[in-house]
Amino acid sequence: MSYNNSSSMGFGSGNVRRAFEFGRTHVVRPKGEHQATIVWLHGLGDNGSSWSQILETLPLPNIKWICPTAPTRPVAIFGGFPSTAWFDVSEISEDAADDLEGLDASAAHVANLLSTEPRNVKLGIGGFSMGAATALHSATCHALGHYGNGNVYPINLSAVVALSGWLPCSRTLNNRIEGSRDFIRRASSFPLFLCHGRGDDVVAYEYGEKSARTLSSAGFRNLSFRSYNGLGHYTIPEETDEVCTWLTSNLGLEGYRLN
Repeated sequence: MSYNNSSSMGFGSGNVRRAFEFGRTHVVRPKGEHQATIVWLHGLGDNGSSWSQILETLPLPNIKWICPTAPTRPVAIFGGFPSTAWFDVSEISEDAADDLEGLDASAAHVANLLSTEPRNVKLGIGGFSMGAATALHSATCHALGHYGNGNVYPINLSAVVALSGWLPCSRTLNNRIEGSRDFIRRASSFPLFLCHGRGDDVVAYEYGEKSARTLSSAGFRNLSFRSYNGLGHYTIPEETDEVCTWLTSNLGLEGYRLN
């Protein structure tokens, strides 16, 4: 199932604002009892359809998957050529300049998708590459209780999964959380699962590993980091099996089975 999302967000600074419209959203309905909803975010240049086809095959009958498509926008790393992207990026690393407005807008779009889910359903966010970076930004917003722009973060997240990604705004995280007791309280028990291939030639393994260390030292104590020898910038069955096991355990799901 898929549907068009006609909402648009403004991006830019000062008096200049660029409006981008999010693309088509694909939904994979649960095959069993609906116990959790997870928004899954694709990587740079991809779309929600490709991941919805992968997620539909996972042995997680109690999860509803929502797979949105990022806006098409000029991307600095492509010399300004338009591509689907959750935020602008000049280089793929945690040391790149942060497009905080783009990150906040995409995190708000994800929160909006989760806002209409039933109250008894647990909510999560996952992603690959740039989608993973956006998911990790959402995790820090949840722990802080607000977006980078100060607006209230409205969703009570239960888990975040990040595959082959990096942590945006890592250089300013300590300053943002300084003196925040709410952050420490929320972050300490919040489940985070990061996976990264040691052979990744797109988002270097060191960025994923350093992101895990930064999040852990910031207060995310319930964090698991899994590395895979020889894995490049893609997924493998071993990785998706571990994601399934982790989600089942941390979301308290029933009905999980390995094929």
